[in-house]
Amino acid sequence: MSNPTQQIVNKAWNFAHVLRDDGLSYMAYTEQITFLLFLKMADELTKPPYNRRPMVPPELGWHSLLERDGDELEVHYRHILEELGKKPGMLGAIFKKARQEIQSPATLRRLIVDLIGSETWSSMQADVKGDIYEGLLAKSAAESPKGAGQYFTPRQLIQAIVDCVRPAPDDTVCDPACGTGGFLLAAHDYVVKHYGKELDPDQKKHLKKRFVHGWELVPNTARLCVMNLYLHGIDADPCPVRSGIDSLATHPGEHFSLVLTNPPFGKKSSIAIVNEEGDLEKEDTAYERQDFWTTTKNKQLNFLQHVKSLLKIHGRCAIVVPDNVLFEGGAGETVRRNLLKQCDVHTLLRLPTGIFYAQGVKANVLFFDAKPAQENPWTKKLWVYDLRTNMHFTLKTNPLKRADLDDFVACYHPKNRHRRKATWSDDQPEGRWRCYDYDEISKRDKWNLDIFWLRDKTLEDSDDLPDPDILAQEIADDLQTALDQFTAVAGGLRG
Repeated sequence: MSNPTQQIVNKAWNFAHVLRDDGLSYMAYTEQITFLLFLKMADELTKPPYNRRPMVPPELGWHSLLERDGDELEVHYRHILEELGKKPGMLGAIFKKARQEIQSPATLRRLIVDLIGSETWSSMQADVKGDIYEGLLAKSAAESPKGAGQYFTPRQLIQAIVDCVRPAPDDTVCDPACGTGGFLLAAHDYVVKHYGKELDPDQKKHLKKRFVHGWELVPNTARLCVMNLYLHGIDADPCPVRSGIDSLATHPGEHFSLVLTNPPFGKKSSIAIVNEEGDLEKEDTAYERQDFWTTTKNKQLNFLQHVKSLLKIHGRCAIVVPDNVLFEGGAGETVRRNLLKQCDVHTLLRLPTGIFYAQGVKANVLFFDAKPAQENPWTKKLWVYDLRTNMHFTLKTNPLKRADLDDFVACYHPKNRHRRKATWSDDQPEGRWRCYDYDEISKRDKWNLDIFWLRDKTLEDSDDLPDPDILAQEIADDLQTALDQFTAVAGGLRG
């Protein structure tokens, strides 16, 4: 995060403390900020150099807030939220059931004038609102680790994944657990950056109306996603983000050429719905899907089966999965065996720890392509990049940077992945990029894909131990993971 953005996050956080004194939760405060940010940025986009047509009717726009003060401001703000929630398409989706929760007119005025009004948001980097959201989540998570956003995908990782899969103008991009839209936005921005001047009118219309598709179970998170997409020029009706829908419950009836996703972690799966009040209700059961290879309560295995079912023939997928998906027996073995046979599973990136808000998360990115039915297995070679062994990151003192993924992207060879070259060999045992044939994988116990070969230097030489603060954090992460597992077992024993 750049210094100017960090300063704005700090400024927003200071306001959060003010609003917390007024009884507003961090997440409620974040939502109120996004409403006002949207109105301000929508106004900015009507001016040079953008000169877009107004997204918001002027009588409900940003300047209508600046013209009012005191009780009149509070009443008008409430009126704006109600009226915009009645609009069709994405604008209505953004403000659906939006409520004014800032009780003090003076505080609302300060928020409008001092925080939102004092910045020109559209001239900042593409997703500054997402950066603010991420920054607030990071601070909130530090105070309450169980808070929302614990699996917010690092932007640097999203960028590297998108650079590998190289979205094209004619793609249809789907994220069945889209959160605030990080993957969808990055894919859209990639096409704009690399093809913008070459797009014909039909491609421009496709990019605006049909390029992205997302599902998000939590309505307030989906709202942030739709805001981000709308401000980036995506304007589709019906809204391309389905809110409050459990994407695992059923197949949507359409297929996509590219799926990019980081599904929520957690061992046990449950059918989830959003009731009339907007609250989540869950029923502890497995998903009975005829298009799945096996029935299981493991959420990640269900998501892996689901994303495979979403792909068009020759469609590409990059999905973040926790370690247990790579080695778990039973349903896990069934899913891995079928995936390797029916798809071309060509790349596995072993991610380092310390890059997610949740503590102790050990995750990977699995890249595969959907293929037509045939008798022989489609996977010929699985390339594995180990970014975990002897790598130490923390959110505060040593955060993951995009440059840390440069070597992986280079090894991935996005322009032609059939020209890859391993950096590991008997003569180069420290190489992080290594290839395994299908026959080697099929002989591993339970088709285990939890593959590593590098020596852990901390086990051999105390001089190679990470700094004490990093080591303490890693120990805390492992303890937290163990505690979470014990909690899940205890919950299962209680019924």
